[in-house]
Amino acid sequence: MPKVSALMPVYNTNLAYLKETIESVLNQTFADFEFLILNDSPQNLELENFILECAKQDKRIKYFKNPRNLGISPSRNKLIDLAQGEFLAVIDHDDISVKERFEKEVAFLEANEEVGVVSGNAYKLKNSKEWSPFRTRLDIKICLMVQMCLIHPASMIRKSVLGNIRYNALYSPCEDYKLWCDLIDKTEFANLDEVMIQYRDYENTSAQNSILMDRISGIIVSENQKSHPELFNIASHLSSEITRIRFLGVPFLKIVKTYNEKQYFLFHKISILKIRTQTYFKRF
Repeated sequence: MPKVSALMPVYNTNLAYLKETIESVLNQTFADFEFLILNDSPQNLELENFILECAKQDKRIKYFKNPRNLGISPSRNKLIDLAQGEFLAVIDHDDISVKERFEKEVAFLEANEEVGVVSGNAYKLKNSKEWSPFRTRLDIKICLMVQMCLIHPASMIRKSVLGNIRYNALYSPCEDYKLWCDLIDKTEFANLDEVMIQYRDYENTSAQNSILMDRISGIIVSENQKSHPELFNIASHLSSEITRIRFLGVPFLKIVKTYNEKQYFLFHKISILKIRTQTYFKRF
C-alpha cells in the first residue's frame, strides 16, 4: 500500500501545463505514492492518449475515466474512494508542486497525529507573488469562519479524518472551502511556512462565476455563524478595520470595514451609509 495517494482530476487541460504538473509530481523527493488521474472530459482523446503515454513511463500513474462529464466535486470524491494511501495529496491539473512538497507534508503529518490537514504557501507564477496563510491552528479555524485561508491545491489530507465527509457539489465552485469548514470539528489544520506549489491565476474568470463564488461562499459563512458562533464572533471582531478622518482637528468621518461590509459614520457617531461587500472568498 502506498503512503500517499496523489489525486488529480483533469478536464480539457492544456497539455503543456499538464506535462509540467505531472512531472512535478513524479519528480517528488518522496517516492512512496500512487498518482491517480481521473479524466472528466472522456471525449478528449488527445488528453487521454497523453496521460496513457505518461502512465507507460511511470507505473505509479493510474488512469481513470468518467463515462461522462460529472464535474469537479464528484470527480474528486471518486478519487478519494479509489485512493489506497494513508495521506491524500490534492493536485490541481495546472499547478506545479515543489520537489520536497510530499516529503515535508508527510513528515509533518507523521510528527503531528492530531493534524488532519496540512498545507503551505503558494507562489503565483504570473506576478511572482507569494501568498502565506495563517500559521497557528486556532488562527486557521477562526479565519475559515469568514474566508478561505488554507490553500486547497497545496494541501495533504489524512484520509482517516474524512470519514463520510466529501466534497459537496451543491457548494460548487466553493466546494473546497466547504470541505475545510465541514472538517473544523473533526481535526486540526496546519500551514507550513514554505512554498508548496506554484500556481497559475487566470484573470479571465467570468463575472458570472465570480458572483456565484461570492454567493456560495456567503452561504458557507452564514452556516459557520450558526454552527460555530464563538469562533465566528472572534473572526468578525478580528477582521474589522476602523479608519477615522478629522477635519481641522474635529472628528468628521469614521469608516468601519468588516469581512462583508463598510459602514460610514458622520462625526464618528451618525450612521449615514452601509455598503455590503463580497470579498471574503479567495480562489486557489
